Amino acid sequence: MAKSKIIFLILIIAAFGVGIYFKDDVIRLYNDFNKQVQDFKKTEVGSLITETAKELITPPPLLVNNKAGSVILLKSKIIAETNSQREQNGLPSLKENAELDKAASTKANDMFQNQYFEHVSPAGVDAGKLIQSYGYDYIIAGENLILGNFSSEKEVVSDWMASSGHRANILNNRYAEIGVAVVKGTYKGESVWIGVQEFGLPLSSCPEPDASLKAEIESDKMQLNILSSQIDEKRSEINNANPRAAYYSQLIDDYNQLVESYNSLAETVKTLISHFNNQVNIFNQCVAGK
Repeated sequence: MAKSKIIFLILIIAAFGVGIYFKDDVIRLYNDFNKQVQDFKKTEVGSLITETAKELITPPPLLVNNKAGSVILLKSKIIAETNSQREQNGLPSLKENAELDKAASTKANDMFQNQYFEHVSPAGVDAGKLIQSYGYDYIIAGENLILGNFSSEKEVVSDWMASSGHRANILNNRYAEIGVAVVKGTYKGESVWIGVQEFGLPLSSCPEPDASLKAEIESDKMQLNILSSQIDEKRSEINNANPRAAYYSQLIDDYNQLVESYNSLAETVKTLISHFNNQVNIFNQCVAGK
């Protein structure tokens, strides 16, 4: 690099005379500036994977043929029995979530109203769309359905636990929250209970990248584009100016100042991008369950 600077300075002297003074920044700019600009423009701000990472687990609805009884089932006890099963398997309890409760209630009543027993409604709404309609943005979600008559809340959960898919939902270690509805109604002419469990891990549980940091990066990159244009214009002025003119030295000083400003801001933005991309990577790994 030192050799190329010496050669470049000799060429300048040969072209313009011994009396013209070029700062080192100008020489460095001519050697490195174009490559630096191109390399920097390839540095991108990271992207989030929340849309492609959502996971929805819906085992086949469970139909239980038990005799009707007079018991009244409560969602609070369904949640308590569910958490008891998790605790027995070394898992933390699920926290009741109001949005998931509303989604579960809507699902149970809609199945009675429209006489179906499936995860996807006749209107095409699945569990993911349902909970999102109540403002619950999730990373992973699941839904358990059961229909029949039961002697207690413990029997409801025991029946789910006896089914591998529903058991896996109850014991999924990624879930953090739960919503439940247990509703009695008439399904195909019979008086039965429908139970719904909505499980979820909210998007808010992962640390989202700093939006203000991204905005600062975008603003600084716009400023870099402005500085780049100003540098090109000033370089054109230098190329078209008489090296022996009185104002020529000022052109060089202005040019070097622009270069210094660009290089300083470019280094700052590279650091900001590195910080933001690290935040994005942490967020994406959280979303992916890593």
